[in-house]
Amino acid sequence: MKAKLLLPSALLALCTFSHAATVKDREGAVRSEKAKMENDARWNWSDIDGGFRLAKTTGKPLLVVLRCVPCLSCAGIDASVLQEPELVPLLDQFVCVRVINANAIDLSLFQYDYDLSFSAIMFNGDGTIYGRYGSWLHQKDPLNKTTASFKKALEATLTVHKGYPANKSSLSGKQGGPTPYKTPVEFPSLSAKYPSKLDWDGKVMQSCVHCHMVGDAFRAYYRSQKKPVPVEWIYPQPSIETLGVTLATDDIAKVEAVTADSPAAKAGVQAGDAFTSLNGQPLVSTADVSWVLHRSPESGSIAVKVLRGGKETDLTLDLPAGWRLKSDIGKRVGTWPMRAMAFGGMKMDDIPDEERATLGLNKDQMALRIAHVGQYGEHAKAKQAGFLKDDILIEVGELKQRMTESAIIGHLLLHHLPGEQLPAAVLRGGKRLELKLPQQ
Repeated sequence: MKAKLLLPSALLALCTFSHAATVKDREGAVRSEKAKMENDARWNWSDIDGGFRLAKTTGKPLLVVLRCVPCLSCAGIDASVLQEPELVPLLDQFVCVRVINANAIDLSLFQYDYDLSFSAIMFNGDGTIYGRYGSWLHQKDPLNKTTASFKKALEATLTVHKGYPANKSSLSGKQGGPTPYKTPVEFPSLSAKYPSKLDWDGKVMQSCVHCHMVGDAFRAYYRSQKKPVPVEWIYPQPSIETLGVTLATDDIAKVEAVTADSPAAKAGVQAGDAFTSLNGQPLVSTADVSWVLHRSPESGSIAVKVLRGGKETDLTLDLPAGWRLKSDIGKRVGTWPMRAMAFGGMKMDDIPDEERATLGLNKDQMALRIAHVGQYGEHAKAKQAGFLKDDILIEVGELKQRMTESAIIGHLLLHHLPGEQLPAAVLRGGKRLELKLPQQ
């Protein structure tokens, strides 16, 4: 018997600049998924509770795949996970659950990168999280079908499972933190619009809470209370590239390159190293690395273990103050609501050095060209305040120095509250114009 619990149909309500294309018939895609998968021999479709019960009785680990069916992003790896024969021996060692919307997920268990359209969380039957999986490589390329990193994540999870419960203390940091509400549909921004279950007798898509809406709901919750948005919700699940490390896309956490003079370089991390644990947590994928950083302090240090030349080496990675603000969140769908909060609905791009010279702008000053100005609702506030496409933003509030759009979003959401009107200056046709930028 299946107790229906539901999850991600992410990245669907998109703007012109969003990178998440969707299938033409989204309603049909979801209904086809139900018809195809609800009686599948391997995948328990939308039955998380039943999955946990089966994991307990069989002693197998639980694999929960969270997939946005209408979203084309990650379509390649999703098809491979469902069809690739080489994965069968691994999947047979798990209880497998597939969920396609986020309406009623237990937020104490399902804390992951909500901006991805394909994610996975691996559990013990008692609810202990072994690890997370999610790939921005696949998110950006829907034709990418490679499962190399997914296979290694499953293999690493089985190793962790074999060591359980003796290794339970090392998994404590992987568990989710407290949340304002138990499920997404309890958030005020979602409760009036979405039911706890999909409306199969009506319009399914209109009843679906997409994954990215969960992150949006967290940010809206703080903003509605006239509080700064916590920095981890402005820059969620940050990549370790922010600290100077490029990880291989086909491995668990193998270092491909280290940026000179970066925090990672200063810690002694080297190309060819393989991270085996961060902050005491065993790793099963790059998503686990992002989870550690998501829960890390704004400054301080984290313990690192790397495998180098067949031997494990202990390192200490120092986190400089403001390290998260170096994250690039420009292509996250969850950034669009933040653009409404901080920019009144605008998208901006930093002007490169060579063009700055032709415009008489120096390399150290703020100079972001407005690439898009929203036209409707909360995304039209900048338009109503007088901002135009192709204006060049050179000052906002107390900020005049060169900053990325991502860094400015963070600064404004951390230091300014809804209702404020920030003084701003733009260049239009080479002339300076003073405006007010509304905060929402």
